[in-house]
Amino acid sequence: MPESTIYNSPRLPHPLALLAACIVVAGVLTHVVPAGQYERREDTATGREMVVPGTYTRLESKPLGPLAIALAVPKGIIDAADVLAVVFLVGGAFVVVERTGALHVALAALVARRRREALAIPIVCLAFAAGGAFENMQEEIIGLTPVLALLAGRLGFNAVTAVAMSFGAAAVGSAFSPVNPFQVAIAQQASGVPLFSGALFRTAVLLLALAVWIAGTMRFAKRGGRIATTRAEPDDAAAPSLSKSSSALILLLVLLGFAAFILGLTRHGWGFNELSAVFLVIGILAGLAGRLGVNGTADAYVQGFRDMAYAALLIGFARAIFVALDEGRIIDTIVHGMFTPLAGFPRAVAALGMLAGQAIVHVPVPSVSGQAVLTMPILAPLSDLLGISRQVAVLAYQYGAGLCELLTPTNGALMAVLAASGARYEEWMKFAVGMWAMLMALGAIAVLTAMAIGLT
Repeated sequence: MPESTIYNSPRLPHPLALLAACIVVAGVLTHVVPAGQYERREDTATGREMVVPGTYTRLESKPLGPLAIALAVPKGIIDAADVLAVVFLVGGAFVVVERTGALHVALAALVARRRREALAIPIVCLAFAAGGAFENMQEEIIGLTPVLALLAGRLGFNAVTAVAMSFGAAAVGSAFSPVNPFQVAIAQQASGVPLFSGALFRTAVLLLALAVWIAGTMRFAKRGGRIATTRAEPDDAAAPSLSKSSSALILLLVLLGFAAFILGLTRHGWGFNELSAVFLVIGILAGLAGRLGVNGTADAYVQGFRDMAYAALLIGFARAIFVALDEGRIIDTIVHGMFTPLAGFPRAVAALGMLAGQAIVHVPVPSVSGQAVLTMPILAPLSDLLGISRQVAVLAYQYGAGLCELLTPTNGALMAVLAASGARYEEWMKFAVGMWAMLMALGAIAVLTAMAIGLT
């Protein structure tokens, strides 16, 4: 897809220009915000570096010069190497699957006979929300985005609807999950809270959040989320000839790939590298099963790499923002200044302040797991001081940081999905801001309810 077709707006900067501006702002902040740092220790349960509360000290300022700011970009790309491998290899695998014609067969079956918009949106939303809830699915969606855009187009929906059904639903599932290993598990371990405790309460709130998101997506799709042109019928004649049994085998391979990764994640601690390897193999097997041959499969992978290059670049630029702030040693200062004043507020106000503070901190710290190990060791003793359950502090982190994934341009996965789908950032914001506000209100009510019932 030519870059000019991905983004063309006279009102907002190009996404790459927007991220570049954020990198410059991060560099400028290192000249303004005092440098400081907490001491850290290695946590044996999580294998991560945890902040030691009460150890914040000012450091000698380390403002970044023009060259250091520019160097943040290649450093960000290198730092995001495992994520970029997922983008390229999963994206390449799905181009192989698309080349086989298996997706054409599946899409034709989905839109045949009757229009199934009413079922398509909740089914797709629930599928991606499950991925978000169980394994914090985000970057994996980038490779699926062209397929999702094709599905949405067949059903008459525009690119924003496609993103809402996939990335948006996954982000909501992640934010409200009772078992997300990259949010709930790390935050609870960092706070000294029993692992996966409060799951029943979180599940109830998750169901409400998904109902809000699905209803909002369906309403948007009905009123403004359709493509402007007349919907074309699926062109099955133009699709590669493939038997239903071969198509079913290829699609089964894809499902087995995701199942293998989830199993490896839960039992063996797999990460992005294992996901990349699994889908490299799945793509090769799909190409051979779809009769593409060795050369055809390789050519499809090359096309997939080419299609994903822009999305990968956005992720690298987004990571560079964090690199600049980290090298300037001001991230801990931001966190210290955000949460320390909460000790002087009433309990309910402080709890809501934690929620808002976590949302703000997630802009410069776009990793939910990184934010957990940075903020929860500080908020856990602070909540004890205020007489607030540590579980409530975990909820505030989970909802505040998780829902911010829907909006912030420093989230490389969001920007990459938008780019791959052809949706403009401003178009997405028109839909997502209102939904985010409603979900944040739900999160605030959940936090206050958890305080009222004494959730521990």
